[in-house]
Amino acid sequence: MNFVTIGHRGVMGVEPENTLRSFVAAEEAGLDVIELDLHLSKDGALVVMHDPDVDRTTDGTGPIADQTLAELRTLDAGRGERVPVFEEVLDAVTLPLQAEIKDVQAARALAEVMRARDLVGRVEVSSFHDEALAEMARLVPGVRTALIGSRYGLDIVARAEDAGATTVCLNLRRLTLEIVEEARRRDLRIIGWVVNTQHQLRLVRALELDGATTDYPEIRRTGRFTAWAGPGDRA
Repeated sequence: MNFVTIGHRGVMGVEPENTLRSFVAAEEAGLDVIELDLHLSKDGALVVMHDPDVDRTTDGTGPIADQTLAELRTLDAGRGERVPVFEEVLDAVTLPLQAEIKDVQAARALAEVMRARDLVGRVEVSSFHDEALAEMARLVPGVRTALIGSRYGLDIVARAEDAGATTVCLNLRRLTLEIVEEARRRDLRIIGWVVNTQHQLRLVRALELDGATTDYPEIRRTGRFTAWAGPGDRA
């Protein structure tokens, strides 16, 4: 099994999330893929941030959609980092990316960049929203997509297939063997999130998932070599 370790917003357990500093640290740590989140600014820039507003992760306030990129650039995103745009991440690291979009509008903006820079082979697009993934598939032929589930049931598998996704990224706390088996029956890859402890990593291995999304770079090492370490070990 080719087990994949995905850096959650870079390595958000040790660096400010969704910053160039965090993404570079993920690459230097040897993770396989970097996960990030995209929102549109008031003037249509693909801003890399998880929340719809800037309050939690910067020294600013208010919705991203109400601020221009120039205004967002004035904010401190942690340790002096500035809020990046998607294109900057593409240039700062060489790893494959998993880009989470929140809506159809973001899908259309991302599709423009993917077509212009020929990113089908490098970027997998993920979302909680089936319609956003369907829009990506319509706009970018051959794009790889992943449906994310936090609170979900067995229907997540059929939803992913209907949306044209090839992967499901699932909250590990709700994942069952029945869902894993159904996903396998439909030839879907399964990524578990968030995997930050040895106990969680052992569960991922026991369920024979394809990979894990983690906040900490150490999971890369333990995921490859010591997934069955003793209960006293910590990731």
